[in-house]
Amino acid sequence: MNVRELLDFMHVAEKLKCNTRHSWTSDGRRESVAEHTCRLCMFAWLVKDEFPELDIGRVIQLCLFHDLGEAVTGDIPCFEKKDSHRKAEAEGIRQAAAMLPEEYEEELLLMFKELEENVTPEAKLVHALDKMEAVIQHNEAPISTWLPLEYELQLTYGQEQAKEFPYLQELRKAVDEDTRRKILGTGYF
Repeated sequence: MNVRELLDFMHVAEKLKCNTRHSWTSDGRRESVAEHTCRLCMFAWLVKDEFPELDIGRVIQLCLFHDLGEAVTGDIPCFEKKDSHRKAEAEGIRQAAAMLPEEYEEELLLMFKELEENVTPEAKLVHALDKMEAVIQHNEAPISTWLPLEYELQLTYGQEQAKEFPYLQELRKAVDEDTRRKILGTGYF
């Protein structure tokens, strides 16, 4: 890859550090998209033994690039995201991929196609882990950062995706216990 193409792409990817998510960290600051992506990749690596039939290298690759479009659009919370946001994100991905040499561009676009179609077990695992990481992060954040609608969302977000994998169903139960314990002190239940 020529150095200018590399640097130009790295400048776009740097925006993942700058763009914050709706989520907050345990110390009360906004989480960056890059921080979410980094921990999602760690999450995938940590559960690799639970999915010996899957290509975990591929899962980690998909995790690494899954939110690249947010370098262009920023993060839109799931409860606010509309088709227009999804289209803008897809266009951002195409623009970023077009900066790369053809073989890299094709590979990157194939990853996004795989994620969008969500039919491979690897893509399904990425979607399930992505949602669960967000729920775990919310549980770690001060409850004062939660919106009222998130009390219910914490218990429903990503449940459908977790059903695909027995291990994630078990993990989700533990995460839900943490959510209920966190909410208990608020009088919500």
